[in-house]
Amino acid sequence: MLKMAVFVSGGGTNLQSLIDATKSGSINGEIVLVVSNRKNAYGLERAKKAGIQAECIKDDQLLIQRLKEEGVDFIVLAGYLAILSDELTTLYHNKIINIHPSLIPSFCGPGFYGIHVHEHAFARGVKVSGATVHFVSPVVDGGPIILQEALDVSSAKSPEDIQQMVLTIEHRILPEAVKLFCDGRLKVENERVEIL
Repeated sequence: MLKMAVFVSGGGTNLQSLIDATKSGSINGEIVLVVSNRKNAYGLERAKKAGIQAECIKDDQLLIQRLKEEGVDFIVLAGYLAILSDELTTLYHNKIINIHPSLIPSFCGPGFYGIHVHEHAFARGVKVSGATVHFVSPVVDGGPIILQEALDVSSAKSPEDIQQMVLTIEHRILPEAVKLFCDGRLKVENERVEIL
């Protein structure tokens, strides 16, 4: 059973979807550590309620040390709004999974996170949006894509409407991607992910 660390910055609803999937046994992995860059992130409380070690860590070297101490095999970014260091992305090459609230390569890269993604999508009048799960690379939102799912957002009246619609997809495809990783079914070749 692989050991994962989950990084959060906010409410942690994607973390909750992972907690639920690991508790039910649908993911053959264990969350051993939840980390936030914000001490008041509700995701830390979610972790504590589930009996998972939860810490606010901002120092990169301390973060790497804690990951090693806990024997972390891979990392999941579940609404983590800080950019990872090159050292960390190199140390966990193709072992860091991120969820992004758009269909990459649309509305991604530096500055495109959280509600900002949906504000841009709404301003452009997009009719279709969705979510992407991808491996993290040193290029922001530039790593190999694992899963994507689209949905019709033409009825949305605000960026918040799009956010709520897309969240339902995030809560489904993030645990699915983590399950595939834990089952050894993801193979990366030439920056493309093959599902075995």
